[in-house]
Amino acid sequence: MKHAIIYKGPSLLDGAPIVAIATYSDRNTKTGKVVQTYIIRADMDPRDASKTGADFSICGDCPMRGEPTTDPTRKIAKGRKCYVNIGQGVLIVYKSYVAGVYQEGSARDMGRGRFVRVGTYGDPAAVPSEVWDELLAECETWTAYTHQKPWRPDIAMQSADGYPEAVAHWKAGRRTFRVIADLGQLDHANEALCPASKEAGRRVQCTACKLCRGSSKAKSIAIVEH
Repeated sequence: MKHAIIYKGPSLLDGAPIVAIATYSDRNTKTGKVVQTYIIRADMDPRDASKTGADFSICGDCPMRGEPTTDPTRKIAKGRKCYVNIGQGVLIVYKSYVAGVYQEGSARDMGRGRFVRVGTYGDPAAVPSEVWDELLAECETWTAYTHQKPWRPDIAMQSADGYPEAVAHWKAGRRTFRVIADLGQLDHANEALCPASKEAGRRVQCTACKLCRGSSKAKSIAIVEH
């Protein structure tokens, strides 16, 4: 299977209509061959969702969303800091969904024997847990991050917005993924630098690394902001 709708229904964050779409790709040089999962509003262009704040349905209270705006010159939220470019892959997936390219399919079949990115766009907490349980049931490995605190620490890394927040997660036994300004901010006792990052020499692709999953016993992960 190359793609499938693995969930269509109300967001667990606010009840609005959303859809989760899994697509298989081998073109990402950082991650390697991977199942990407896009969580989007089912009823509107992702750029409009960002601009109006309706992306709460799929991103929750993530501070990287930016601020809703009525500025006619803007296409997305003001001050948006998320690294995902809505106007590229996310928009392509949305337009393909509207055009009827994707059909409902088995999450287990999509994940079987593959590397899975849980929440390539969107927070996995918006989707019922059983969907991810199925997708990951027979996969090779996965990466997952969430800003909803806490959500499924067995599956997801907790995205920490600062050192104090990371420390609080560590004390609670949860692993974190944290963006740091420079290498001097790395907590060597609790964190490791992302091996796929430029600063680490891009030593390995995500498919081989397998560190960014909640169930791992490894240190938390940090990456230098770009």
